[in-house]
Amino acid sequence: MTRTAEAGTTVTDTAEAGTTVTHTAKASTTVTHTAKASTTVTHTPKASTTKARTPRARTARARTAVAVGPHLDDAVFSVGGVLALLSRAGWRVTVVTCFTASVADPCPFALSTQLDKGLPADVDYMALRRAEDRAAQRGLGTLAPVHLPLPEAPHRGYGSPSELFRPPRPDDDVETELRRLLGRHLASADLVLAPRAIGDHVDHLLTARAVAAVAPPARTAWWRDLPYAARTPADGGGPRHGAPAATRETTVDIGAVLPQKIAAARCYATQLGFQFGAPERTGEVLSDAARSEALRTRAPCLHGESLHAGDTARRLLEGLPHYEFSP
Repeated sequence: MTRTAEAGTTVTDTAEAGTTVTHTAKASTTVTHTAKASTTVTHTPKASTTKARTPRARTARARTAVAVGPHLDDAVFSVGGVLALLSRAGWRVTVVTCFTASVADPCPFALSTQLDKGLPADVDYMALRRAEDRAAQRGLGTLAPVHLPLPEAPHRGYGSPSELFRPPRPDDDVETELRRLLGRHLASADLVLAPRAIGDHVDHLLTARAVAAVAPPARTAWWRDLPYAARTPADGGGPRHGAPAATRETTVDIGAVLPQKIAAARCYATQLGFQFGAPERTGEVLSDAARSEALRTRAPCLHGESLHAGDTARRLLEGLPHYEFSP
């Protein structure tokens, strides 16, 4: 063992069994002690027991997008490509449809909207359409859809096809309830997608006004309503019917997911003949519309969906990953 002595001093002790352990003291002074027989004792510093802490990885919150459709097909027909891209990019995407309630005893005009599609009067037409919507959303990879319990316009006093494309009736107060129901879904969404009401269908108009009233403008993007936009391509160029003016148009390349959009659209079997002329024309009409949008906006893609978006919404849409089409 070693001890430190005063400078210039030698201290010697007699050890057992004649074994000497020598250490150096201060100023070249040697201090000698006797250890036990032939035993060398070495003191090794203990290894540090302090563990380096690894920073805990933060779990990134998945961004949320909510698309608000007037009817059970509008969101998919209009922005099914954007919905598919958001889902692929890891977003939590929900489609909320406003007018989906079943009505037990429909008026003659309302009943005619299912009879002219070959459905008998005793079929729950809206239940069938809700099932179509659930299948379409599964095909796009979105979350389970939300179906608000509000009736379509034919069940609210609009008694003819022409009345569906006029301004809202004075006694139609559904917008107040629609705003209340939508508020809980849109307040915290990172991105809101909604119709511009191109075509002037009253349910589309009321949906656009309700969204404009409750959604954060910067985080909202307004789509071009298909198939109405394909029939009336010159729509005035800006958001309509209460949509905020502080928006810019952006076109999203949907070429990689166009087949997925078309497959989802075909889930709405009750609507295809009425909306596209024949079920087998669904892919043709949607493909042509996507090509037209890319050309109209001069976007660097072959197939696009264009939206007028607030600043935050536009940055989010333009930041979506680009996927190559793989058949």
